[in-house]
Amino acid sequence: MDVVVAGGHGKIGLRLLRLLADGGHRARGLIRNPDHAGELSAIGAEPVVCDMEQLGDLSECCAGADAVVFAAGAGPGSGPERKQTVDYGAAVKLMEAGVPRYVIVSAISAGRPEEWSDAMRPYYEAKAGADERLMASGLDYTIVRPGGLTDDPGTGRVRLGTDLQRGEIPRDDVAAVLLAVLETPGTVGKTFELVAGDTPVDEAVRSL
Repeated sequence: MDVVVAGGHGKIGLRLLRLLADGGHRARGLIRNPDHAGELSAIGAEPVVCDMEQLGDLSECCAGADAVVFAAGAGPGSGPERKQTVDYGAAVKLMEAGVPRYVIVSAISAGRPEEWSDAMRPYYEAKAGADERLMASGLDYTIVRPGGLTDDPGTGRVRLGTDLQRGEIPRDDVAAVLLAVLETPGTVGKTFELVAGDTPVDEAVRSL
């Protein structure tokens, strides 16, 4: 596959690009800062300088791709405005780029507003809004909603479901699940939550 990862220099994006390249796929990562290109090239990925906030049309950034993965985010230090321009706005722009397969990294509880804290509400509103737009887009979508992200080494074992209790998940395992989703046609049209668990990644994804 030819896969474009938005947020190519992010902690999940870099991990996924490495897995894609190691698996023989064409791995392209969208980055805003040209200084990050070398890190992508070093893991076998192709850096594409593409400022998703500034550009109105992202189609040239991912021309010819079979699939896109939206793994970008405004980050924990950003205010509500950037949550809207990145976590929501850039995600929607990518939906309009003409790529038929779209996988988005959302967040656990994004579909359960009663669980949102006031402090996190702008983030969840942006995530939930992007998910809703994706479901209505007509694209071959999968929505992946991981729990709290950690930099612990991946275990290769996860728990997937639609109404999970909050938990943590290593970024390594999130990237592995994203790769499995891309390689598993049966995940099209599915929305699921993801935390650490006991089921091997491929088995868990196939069971969706």
